[in-house]
Amino acid sequence: MARLLGLGAIALCLVLWWIFTAGATPETRMISPVVLPSPAEVLRSLPSLLTERALLESVAATLRRVLTGFALAILVGVPLGILAGSYRAFDAALAPIALFGRNIPIAALIPLTILWFGIEETQKTMFIFLATVPFVFSGTVEAVLGVHDRYVESAQTLGANQRQVVSKVLIALALPSIYNNLRNLFGLAFGYIMLAELINAKYGLGYLLSTSQRRGLTEHIILILMIIGLLAFAIDRLLLWFQTQLFPYLQRSE
Repeated sequence: MARLLGLGAIALCLVLWWIFTAGATPETRMISPVVLPSPAEVLRSLPSLLTERALLESVAATLRRVLTGFALAILVGVPLGILAGSYRAFDAALAPIALFGRNIPIAALIPLTILWFGIEETQKTMFIFLATVPFVFSGTVEAVLGVHDRYVESAQTLGANQRQVVSKVLIALALPSIYNNLRNLFGLAFGYIMLAELINAKYGLGYLLSTSQRRGLTEHIILILMIIGLLAFAIDRLLLWFQTQLFPYLQRSE
């Protein structure tokens, strides 16, 4: 029923879109094609977006930047988060830095990363890294702290030392929550890359959006936004599938 309601809402939006943009000439339409092209006009613009504007190369460039930057954030944020969640001293030392990183406006990182890394690919990758690593760290800390004390106490009663408590209890039980947090944050990183691709990018979905706006190609803007949404949904479903394979013992409402 939930899926049917979701599909029904999408169908309603498409019908309203078609109604508001129906008409043979701009004068007969409720909304001008300059503001909102019809669904048919948007679909007809797909071949030019593919052939003339290198859509596939832009999709590949965007995914590469996001995956590389987010992978770096995982490599740094997850181990530090596990340490901070397991040992109070690490938490006390790193929590203020993470709080500062989470509250910095994302747009403010653009000039900083340009100053540090230039305007080439490294800047875009490090922008994603700096924008997401505080959230990766904080989410990991919360996942480790969310492990109930009774599991730690049971392990200690059975003779486990501190290292064994961390590796066999805290990490093992926090891993599903850590993965779910990373899955949600990947969508955040996918949105952030659009900002970085406004700076000296030859390819990328953000670059295509920017150039489409400057050229007045409204149908390309809408089509690119739809592609971004479909890509994000497909990646989320793929990550959810991996989640069910890695943690089949968990009951997920999704």
